Amino acid sequence: MNAPAGNPTRTRSHVLEDAIGIPPESPTLVPAARYYSPEFARLEVERMWPKVWQLACMVDHVAQPGDYFEYRCGPYGVLIVRGDDGVLRAFQNACRHRGNSLCVGSGSGLSELKCGYHGWTWDLAGTLKRVPDRKGFGSLRLSDFPLVPARVDTWEGLVFVNLDVDAMSLLDYLEAVPDDIAWCNLGDFRCYATLTVEVDANWKTIADGYSETYHIQTLHPELLRCVDDIHAPQQIWGHTGKSDQPYGVQSPRFDGALSDEEVWDAYVYTQGALMGAAEGTPFPAAERRPGQTVQDVIADRTRAFAASRGVDLAWADTDRITRLHQYNVFPNMTFLANADHLTVMCSRPGPDPDRGEMVIFLMTRMAPGAARNKPTDVRATAGAAEPGVVLTQDIGLLAGLQRGLHQPGFAHLVLSSEERRVINMHRNLERYLDLPEPERMSGGNAV
Repeated sequence: MNAPAGNPTRTRSHVLEDAIGIPPESPTLVPAARYYSPEFARLEVERMWPKVWQLACMVDHVAQPGDYFEYRCGPYGVLIVRGDDGVLRAFQNACRHRGNSLCVGSGSGLSELKCGYHGWTWDLAGTLKRVPDRKGFGSLRLSDFPLVPARVDTWEGLVFVNLDVDAMSLLDYLEAVPDDIAWCNLGDFRCYATLTVEVDANWKTIADGYSETYHIQTLHPELLRCVDDIHAPQQIWGHTGKSDQPYGVQSPRFDGALSDEEVWDAYVYTQGALMGAAEGTPFPAAERRPGQTVQDVIADRTRAFAASRGVDLAWADTDRITRLHQYNVFPNMTFLANADHLTVMCSRPGPDPDRGEMVIFLMTRMAPGAARNKPTDVRATAGAAEPGVVLTQDIGLLAGLQRGLHQPGFAHLVLSSEERRVINMHRNLERYLDLPEPERMSGGNAV
């Protein structure tokens, strides 16, 4: 089987690029109040959230006529509906009479959109059809009160919405990302569940954690034993950015001190499920062919595990299977992908600036022609959520991090060029919020 079209496997010279790049003359300073100020959160709600593309759900949530999904972000609600004609549409989730939300949650079998308060009713294309006791409104034309539309579009099975009907197209917004990851055929993955974790932290505090690898050496000691966190080159395109890291190798910070067995054990402990290996699975030394690295053995095991699910990974070399490509899409989305892995994460604002949500889309690559099903949607508190060793460690840190940001002596975040994807998020945020110069970031490289 031929490899899918897209970027060629990186050469060794590219692999050895580091995550820091060219150091700036000084750190980048970001005002800490952005993470807890009610006034700053108000600006985000007014000027940013209604203007950006946001991942709402999966196509499988709204695959059939009559399927619907309610997406919430702060005070905003968007209702995504599959019409009788098969067309996917999105509307602001508000009855045109008194503003009541038309649908809550998600479901199937809708034939119309009827407000549960006074009975105003629209068809699935958003056209007003019935108003009880209409004569009481005098000269009321049904055509004057359609549901207010929102933009909706899909990419590789993901459904995005934008409240700005004049926004740039989704593909333009995603910039270089679709071409850069085309080789992976993301559309072959299916989301089997979403996990929404309620966190005592600002949405940016959550998003920052999946926008840099600087924290791996301290927060994730088990992961450090099986990932090269230093040679993790990064790119910034605009609304988007990218980092990629080789897995199945020990961090150069160990200076080669770990044995192959120790690297294997760390990989099995942190992500053994990706190759169908239970915790404690010993290093398969007998399977190792002459010249094979630990990465090669992991790749072989991953191909075999995929084959057991009817998935052919013969096209994917060791690098495609063990190098994790992480993409950030402003303001709040990241996805991590390799040949047989895809996890998508978003952060969303909560009821106040010190609370937010982490939403994790759990995916698996499926065999051609496999049945499609609606994902199971689960909510959990930060204390109850256990989405794997690494993400559980990330979640456990967030509340304390948010508290620290409030301290009166902590005026700025001090960021390295290794944290450039965090810096890029703030750069875009400043642009959408149109902040005056004194309220912008300082230091770092000139933009």
